[in-house]
Amino acid sequence: MDALFLVSLVAATLRVATPLLFAALGEMLTERAGILNLGIEGTMLFGAFVGFFVADQSGSLWLGFAAAVLSGVLAGLLMALFSVTLGVNQHVSGLGITILLSGIALFAFRLQYGGRSVPPSIEAFPQLSPLADVPVLGTLLRQYLLTYIAFLGLVPLAWWLLYHTRLGLHIRAAGENPEAVDAAGVDVFRVRYLALAIGGGLIAAGGAFLSLAQLGSFTHGMVSGRGWVALALVIFGNWDPIKVMIGSLIFGGTFALQLRLQTLGWDLVVPYETFLALPYLVTIAALILAGRNATYPAALLKPYRRD
Repeated sequence: MDALFLVSLVAATLRVATPLLFAALGEMLTERAGILNLGIEGTMLFGAFVGFFVADQSGSLWLGFAAAVLSGVLAGLLMALFSVTLGVNQHVSGLGITILLSGIALFAFRLQYGGRSVPPSIEAFPQLSPLADVPVLGTLLRQYLLTYIAFLGLVPLAWWLLYHTRLGLHIRAAGENPEAVDAAGVDVFRVRYLALAIGGGLIAAGGAFLSLAQLGSFTHGMVSGRGWVALALVIFGNWDPIKVMIGSLIFGGTFALQLRLQTLGWDLVVPYETFLALPYLVTIAALILAGRNATYPAALLKPYRRD
């Protein structure tokens, strides 16, 4: 039973960490370019709704996922308009986008589905079982395709993009010294627009994972602060894809652990509110420890104006 508990815990950790990893990688790219996107929570909720709505209307989960990513790209471009072109305060514009997109998602949901007592649902993405007959590996590898894409595809791709491509060099330089980038003949505005568009798409993909895979439905509180956790994971990971993935696994493992402890009856001994708060307390503690040595991009939060 102990071995079974541990194996199922690791498998659940990967699933819980998937939306965080999508969102944190997207936020990491935007901050690397010098823009703090506080619209992450609203973008995740908006992506979750758009993905669910399109999938529900079209009958295609992948079409819904693509629509969610596109909605995130548009949200990123809106953030770019405010923060890059207009030079608006990034805190204010990001929080405004979160409020705007959250309001649009909830209003559109109520407009389309009404005030149902039971949330509408769709047939979600199935979990893959490549080695279902193998006792331990069969359970560990029973994951969504999007989980495989996030851990085995996006993390190495983000690492390669940042450290081994010209675009990655431009993104990192735009977040450190945009004046030098401009002097080298590279359009800083274009680089930041592109980083925000890619990051917004990844953030919305994290929200779409919740509605199209993990839950198969859309509810008002489904994101439940994951956007802010992803924001903290970027700092915990020191703006590095590998370390961001490790932070996502720590939060995902803590969240999965508290759920399983409740199923074992521990909530009869310890108030269940303690279990609900545990993942966020662990995130705060990890952020405090890692934040002391965090190396922020030098131009983060600084709007660039060409002389």
